[in-house]
This record gives sequence, C-alpha cells and structure tokens, in this order.
Amino acid sequence: MSTDPPAGVAETIPLWSLTDDSLVEIGEDGSLVVVTRWGEYDFDRAEPLVRESLRRMALGPVSLANVTSSWEPVEREPDLEGELSWTAEGADALRQALKELGGSVVHSLGLADGKGPLLSVIPVVLAPVFEPVEIPAARPIRLSRFCSLRSDADGMGLESPSARYRVVLYQPWAVHVAATLATAKSTGDIATTTGIEAGVVGAIVSYLVAAGVVQIAGEHGRFAEDDDPELGLWSPDELLFHTTSRTWRPGGPADLPGLGKPPVVKAATGEGPVYALYRPDLADRAETDPTLTTLLENDHSCPEFTEGVLSAEQIGEFLFRGARIRSIGPAHMPNGPSHSASQRPYFSVACLYELELYVSVNRCSGLDRGIYHYDPLDHRLSLVNDDESDLDAMLDMAMIGGGNHRRPSALITVTARMPRMASVLGGGAYATTLAHVGALQQTLYLVARAMGLTAHAVPVDAGDRVDRALKLEWPAEVGVGECALDLPA
Repeated sequence: MSTDPPAGVAETIPLWSLTDDSLVEIGEDGSLVVVTRWGEYDFDRAEPLVRESLRRMALGPVSLANVTSSWEPVEREPDLEGELSWTAEGADALRQALKELGGSVVHSLGLADGKGPLLSVIPVVLAPVFEPVEIPAARPIRLSRFCSLRSDADGMGLESPSARYRVVLYQPWAVHVAATLATAKSTGDIATTTGIEAGVVGAIVSYLVAAGVVQIAGEHGRFAEDDDPELGLWSPDELLFHTTSRTWRPGGPADLPGLGKPPVVKAATGEGPVYALYRPDLADRAETDPTLTTLLENDHSCPEFTEGVLSAEQIGEFLFRGARIRSIGPAHMPNGPSHSASQRPYFSVACLYELELYVSVNRCSGLDRGIYHYDPLDHRLSLVNDDESDLDAMLDMAMIGGGNHRRPSALITVTARMPRMASVLGGGAYATTLAHVGALQQTLYLVARAMGLTAHAVPVDAGDRVDRALKLEWPAEVGVGECALDLPA
C-alpha cells in the first residue's frame, strides 16, 4: 500500500451520507420516513430539498453543495431579502433534519480526485456533535491514549471509547497521518515529514479531532485526558470493552456468514467414562430448605477451603439444582429469528444458555480425581482429562485465587460457547455472557448454602491453562469464570 501523497490535489471536500443501516422511504404523496438503528423519524411535509438530500445520502457519500446547486426550484416570488423563498426554508429544514438524524449521519472527507473519501466519521451515539475547526499549525496533537487502530472491512478502523464517533480510514495517506500521531506532533511537523499537502493534513486532523479520536494539547502542552482522574481509573482495554459491549456496532459476529444455529447441548467429546449423577427429590427439599430470605441475610464469608471430602451424591444434587436442563423448546428474540432454547434454574437472555460447566474433582467419594464435563440434559459427567498435572494446575489456580493454602474439594469452571450467543446477539454477545456468569454464580452460591456446602467465585489468572486442561476449541469456547465447591470450615 503506497503512502505517497496525492500529487496536485490540495482541495478537500466535505461529504455527507447516512449509515448503512439507515433506510429512507419517500411516499408518492411526498411523505418522508427515515428508519435508523435509533428509531423511526417521520418528517411530515418535508421540503423537497430535504427529501432529495436524504435520498442521495442513503446511496453513499455526497457533497450537499452539489445537491443544492443542481436542485431546480419551482419559481416563486422573491421574499423580502430578494432570495427565492424555498432556499432559506429548504436550507433551514435540511439543517434541522440532519441535526435530528445526527446519530446516523456520516461525515466523510474527500479530495477533488474522484477516488472516493479519504476517511469517514461514523457516529456511535444517538446525538453526537461534529464541529471541525482549523487546528493551529504549531499546536501539538496526539491520538487519544485509549485509541485502537485495526483492520476494518473497508479500511483501517480508528476508535476510542471516549469518542462519539469511530473513524474508517480509506486512503493510504489518511492512515499515514493517523499513524504518525502515536506521539505528539503538530500538523506542520506531519506535513514536513510526510510531504503531504499541508491543507490536506490540516483537514484530516480537523476531522479526527472533531471525531474525538485525536486530542489537542492545552496552552501548557498537556493533554486533558492525561490529567483526568476519572479516566485514569480505566485501562484502555477495559474502557474499550465497556463501550463496545454496551453499543452494538455493525461488523459484529452476527454479520459474519457461516455461524448457523449452534445446538442447545454441546456434543459429547472424548471417549472417557460417563457417570450418571444423583437426582434429588425437589419436593422433599422444598420442605426442608432454608428460605431465600434466610440465605440472603446470612453474612457472606471469604472462602476457606478444608480437607473435607465431598460425595458424588452432593455434586449430583448441586448440579441438578443449579444447572440442569428442565426442558427444551422454541424461542425467539423480539422481532428476531427463532431458535432452540432450554429452561434451566438460572437466568439467560432469550434462554440461549451458552454456558458450559466443567468439574475438576479433587476429593470426592464415588468419583475419581479428574476433569469432567457436565451434561445438563442427561445430568451426567463425562471424563475429559485425567492428567494429574492438568488437574493440579486447575486446583492450584483456585487455591491462589481464593487466597488459601489448600486446594478446594472441587472446582467448577464455567465456559461459554460463543457461536451460541453471537449468532443471535452479535456484538453484544460477550458482555451478555458475563452477565449470565454472574447469574449462574449467584444461583450456585445459594444452592450450595441451602445444601450446607460452600461455593465461592474465585478470580484466576488462567492464561491458556484452562483451554488446555479442558481441551477447549479456542476461541469458539472460552473459559469465563470459576467457582470453588467445598465443605464449610
């Protein structure tokens, strides 16, 4: 990819369009409706200029100056200012419509060379403000420290969780200008070192600043985000994950072909022995269990692992009450496609239930030491790994994560089959999965307390050890949480 500057083309052109997921509907009676990800906008009695501008914007980047100059108005009497009355009315109406549609208006920057935009600035919030200003040639500028630059479907994607827009860089020189801003520079420095026309550099930087992905230094040469105590609490990775998982953006997993509809129950893997588990009498438990209020109002304690030995019956009851499949049937998201779903004791969006449970058994009468997969439909355990070193590594992670000097009697590892979620929820899949992990952890905690056992979520530094020990097919299935099961101290 060449980074040679555009020769002899110094004029930049602002271009406007609507996001790809926007739909413009113009009725025969002149009615105008724009359907966007944020909602449906009805422009009653829209001006002809508004209808024509939005129609063209829905087709791709367009210069609104060209739209207005090519528009043929119906002749009317001049108004008091000597201008055709539609001009002022149409321009005001167009400005108001674009403001109302701000969350779906894409701002692009082009050159007078007919090669398409240099870059596009795409909104990721409902009501962003885009106001490019001229950047002083000597003022230091720099990419936000929260920015990430990576391959996009149409170019290089540039985004920051603190910005109201994400940017797609289409042309090599736009990528080159952005990449030079990893450290503080001025537009004059960039023009000198790259050889790109100063006016083009200034326009690119102006769009990047207006998008919020590039910062301008203050009068003392400091960047505001470096001194912001609240931003200082966040690492770039955590803040980017937070914003992207709470904002479902185009190009997510649901937009990828070939995901299909993964099955409700994970197919059995391996040829290890299978153990049918004990099924308790829930009517009997309902008579003897403590109440929910009693369980919730008892103080929570830090995990203290014992040398106690669990029974296979206890593990069977624990999994039956906390994680089994009660039934399977059809379900669907609101206005979405249908899918097979199951009913289990804990909450899951649309009953997708992408979580899988693995049990690392340390001390248990009736079950050999080893790592097992739990089948929630047939309520049984299948041995997936009997390697002692892998088992010890899993138990050691729980011991360290729980701040103990003993290994727990058993460790429940929770994994997620991501295709199960991504095929329906797209870019919101992983964040929703983490919410499901919390729901499952709370359920397991309450079940253990009701049974006179202890279950504690333990944070572990897993690396790839979980993937190897559980023989997961990464990244289709990934570890997302752990729960130590033991007897009370």
